[in-house]
Amino acid sequence: MRRRSLLIAVPAGLVTLAACGEEDSGSSNAGDSATPGASDTSASPPKIVDGPLPAITAGTKFGEKPTVAKGSGEPSKDLAVKTVVAGGGKAVAENDFVSANYLGQIWESAKVFDNSYDRKTPLIVQLSKEAGLIDGWRYALTGKKTGSRVQFSVPPTLGYGEQGNEQAGIKGSDTLVFVVDVQDAFNAKSSAKGKEVPQDDAALPKVGTNTDGKAPSIEMPKTDAPKKLVAEYVLEGDGAEVGAQETVLVQYKGVVWDGGKEFDSTYGRKQLTSFSLQQVVKGWSQGLTGKKVGSRVLVVIPPELGYGDSPPEGSGIEKDSTLVFSVDILAKM
Repeated sequence: MRRRSLLIAVPAGLVTLAACGEEDSGSSNAGDSATPGASDTSASPPKIVDGPLPAITAGTKFGEKPTVAKGSGEPSKDLAVKTVVAGGGKAVAENDFVSANYLGQIWESAKVFDNSYDRKTPLIVQLSKEAGLIDGWRYALTGKKTGSRVQFSVPPTLGYGEQGNEQAGIKGSDTLVFVVDVQDAFNAKSSAKGKEVPQDDAALPKVGTNTDGKAPSIEMPKTDAPKKLVAEYVLEGDGAEVGAQETVLVQYKGVVWDGGKEFDSTYGRKQLTSFSLQQVVKGWSQGLTGKKVGSRVLVVIPPELGYGDSPPEGSGIEKDSTLVFSVDILAKM
């Protein structure tokens, strides 16, 4: 059991610190697509070989939708991995979240069962057994650098197992072929990288602008809390704006206005959090809607848009508290 974020709303309007279940792990749910999740996980790292792998016959550049030939002969019973385009970015580690475009098809028939290129939205997923990602993805992408195109074939034991995936037309005996363009990676040391915005209002908290992955400071003013919602850039990114229905990957730190005591933080847990803006308190949803990916945002939430007179038990938040957050919007999911 992992502690659920204080931000996740429940039907009664309360949030519990020790609720059973997990936060959104980062696996994208793009319509009815067969994203690479959910299989039995292997007990130890598999053997990795360099082939055979079918040819990429079109769309050969990083970022282009690839066309992949039908597999020739018998596929490897091991995980076959090839770096087709070597990127120059940071290396991806296990448990990182990766942003990637991908195409998946069946070795024997070359039937494409899923791809993100047509959706024009990369998948953001955590390379984690706990997140339910198939082992083939975890082991093929760990250690690869951002900016790389990686091709790999996944035997059933490292894919969907004997049960296959009926919805995607994958049998339990099918070997799968993936081409993955690794765009970016995020982990507990990730920060927003936007442009500094002046914090000139002396009546508002001042948030640190460090981008070293450490928790930013929040300096509280000696004034009364604002009565209305505040959502201001500290660092303004250049990414896409976040929509009211979207899911975001974030770092955050939350303190109470009166006294500045911290009550929740991803930095302290050393674990990023992802959530839909429909699952959080209204102050978060309203405050982050329209803000750009790559930004750090100061959000000050009055009680009526936060927890009001029903704060989470054991949270350290008093009734009718104004809450202050620093939020780094790392990605949309």
